[in-house]
Amino acid sequence: MAGIGFELRRLLRQDSYFSLLRAYGYAGLISSGPWVLSILAVMALGVLSAAASPSSTAHVTAFLVSVTWLVAGSLLLTSLVQLLFTRFVADRLFEKRDAAILPNVMGLLTLVMLVATLVGGAVLWWAFAQTPWLYQLEMLISFVVLSMIWCVTVFVAGVKAYRQVLLAFTCGYGATFIGGVLLNEHGLEGLLGGFVLGQSLLLFMLLAMVIRHYPSNRLWGFDLHRAGQCQRSLIAIGLFYQAGIWADKLVFWFNPATSEPIIGPLRASPIYDLPIFLAYLSIVPGMAVFIMRMETDFAERCHAYYDAIRGGDTLGHIEALRGEMVASVRHGIYDIFKVQGITVAGLLLSGPLLFTWLGFSHWYLPLFNIDIVAVGIQVLLMAILNVLFYLDRLKPALWLCLLFLLSNVVLTLLSQLLGPVFYGYGYALSLLFTTLVGLAVLDHEFEQLTYQTFMLQPNKA
Repeated sequence: MAGIGFELRRLLRQDSYFSLLRAYGYAGLISSGPWVLSILAVMALGVLSAAASPSSTAHVTAFLVSVTWLVAGSLLLTSLVQLLFTRFVADRLFEKRDAAILPNVMGLLTLVMLVATLVGGAVLWWAFAQTPWLYQLEMLISFVVLSMIWCVTVFVAGVKAYRQVLLAFTCGYGATFIGGVLLNEHGLEGLLGGFVLGQSLLLFMLLAMVIRHYPSNRLWGFDLHRAGQCQRSLIAIGLFYQAGIWADKLVFWFNPATSEPIIGPLRASPIYDLPIFLAYLSIVPGMAVFIMRMETDFAERCHAYYDAIRGGDTLGHIEALRGEMVASVRHGIYDIFKVQGITVAGLLLSGPLLFTWLGFSHWYLPLFNIDIVAVGIQVLLMAILNVLFYLDRLKPALWLCLLFLLSNVVLTLLSQLLGPVFYGYGYALSLLFTTLVGLAVLDHEFEQLTYQTFMLQPNKA
């Protein structure tokens, strides 16, 4: 996110309330805008399709469930390379070797396209044999395109044309919505066809942006295999974190007592899915503060600290800069807690009115309430992991992500044994436990930072 950090600092230098509001709005749009747009567009398409043809409820449900599984599967697959290439791009931008980015975009997309096609094709052949061939084809194309989109967004993060990024997502999901409405009369295949068209448009717009902003005299390359270019622990961190996010959903989907079959092998949990995905919309304020604090205050203090070390500054000044860095993290976490806490409190109070207005059953409210608390804690965990990445402390980040995954699985299974009243508590408690451990780890890492920086060699695991 180095690019957005520069833009946010430029806005803050204008030193006015309007520029401050613009900076927070920018951070919220960039961090959460694409995610919010995707949820709203797909949900709106489903609601409109069901309203236009009440008899089409079954294929609308199948469409929403199919898209959810596509997103989950593609994110889990690409989690193996997303953090790896995020670090690669950040290092190349720091070295001012922008020309190395485009060839590696093409190399990564080629690899992801081949792997996603093979994995998706094998799953369809093995588990979806009874579904229509057109549905299978659209699912395969969607899976491949989504996997490529998640990878391209890694490279887009360094582009300073954030309005164009947001415009690309708006056009992509706008096309998904319009295409789905126009093809709605063709049932599930029509809705999924609109999704394919919209996501393909989004992919090509993002790819065109990368090509325009990272010119190179090479078209293809894959430099990660070279010595020093690959920190393999990032592969496990990405997988464990993404699996941790989806673990509770998968546990509910695969339990026959809490889910129902929808199409082919795909299952959904009517009681669990709606509240958690609605709750994710509440992270926008917390994510805005997260990006603002991490990419401005903390990033500046972090760079100043390491610049002082590289410049041979005095130990006293280096320790003073370390203290400023610790203070910036403390203030950042407090601000995230404060802003997200206000958001959660507001939603807890307005939840009944909101659900009445949306036409959702109030039976979902208890689960929604615990879910909005959980996703708020998740923003804090993301901030902790981000600080560990900045400090290049990958081993603690790896153990935290593994702890999140295992605790989410165990506590979610326990919540199912205890009954519906406890649904959602597994996810929330796993995040709370991991975040508290993460704060303790962060405190220890900052205490040992100067010693480790001077005395220990970095572990390029």
